[in-house]
Amino acid sequence: MSAVSNGFKILETISAAGADGLPFARIVEQTRLPKTNVHRLLKELVSLSALSYDPASRRYRGGLTLARLGANIVSNYDLRQTAQSHLRSLHEETGHVVTLGILGENVGIYIDKIEARDFGIRLHSEIGKSFPLHCTGMGKVLLANAPTELRQRVLRRKLEALTDKTITDARELRAELKTVRDQGYAIDREEITRGLMCVAAPVLGAAGEVAGAMSCTFPKYLFDERGMQTELTALRHHARAASGLPALDTSRPRG
Repeated sequence: MSAVSNGFKILETISAAGADGLPFARIVEQTRLPKTNVHRLLKELVSLSALSYDPASRRYRGGLTLARLGANIVSNYDLRQTAQSHLRSLHEETGHVVTLGILGENVGIYIDKIEARDFGIRLHSEIGKSFPLHCTGMGKVLLANAPTELRQRVLRRKLEALTDKTITDARELRAELKTVRDQGYAIDREEITRGLMCVAAPVLGAAGEVAGAMSCTFPKYLFDERGMQTELTALRHHARAASGLPALDTSRPRG
């Protein structure tokens, strides 16, 4: 691992500790890096004001430079620009229609889309248009992670049935949203368009919040033939990459 990678590992470890910071021994313990490397990198990071050191408590904390850089990233964060290359990679890997959406007042809003040229069914997912929250993959991701007041407002309304697969019972939808939060992705089982399925996952913003959702849509017959693990694995990989998160460990335990 390079010095840059080790430096970021130290920054992430100390930042995660919050205002309390961490002493040298805990930093070594949590990063699992050699003491000499940690000591040298801490000294450099303090000199750059990326970290601060309190001699009284012997603890390291995030510094002004780190805070300033973080504030600049948050203020200039653009979800569509950040996620666009990952959305394109998802499309290239699967060959399916892929979309990016954000939460509106009571609906979702499409902010980006890449459509397959040979896709037989035209979707009404044009950029700038809205989509329902209760019966779409991205909608369920956004609603599951929305403020409680908005979620309750949607659940109190009449849930329109767009197909015979649409969830129209509030209790059933509430349970579905809990599943979405727990597993980290949502499935649209022909709930808005007959013959089409969709998987969606959250995309995190600069502050770690759910800033939007990314989806991949494919024909139901593909699911009937081989399931959806290919689409789901690709989606989760690219949504995490767009969120700045490390890839999921998909290795199976030996035994």
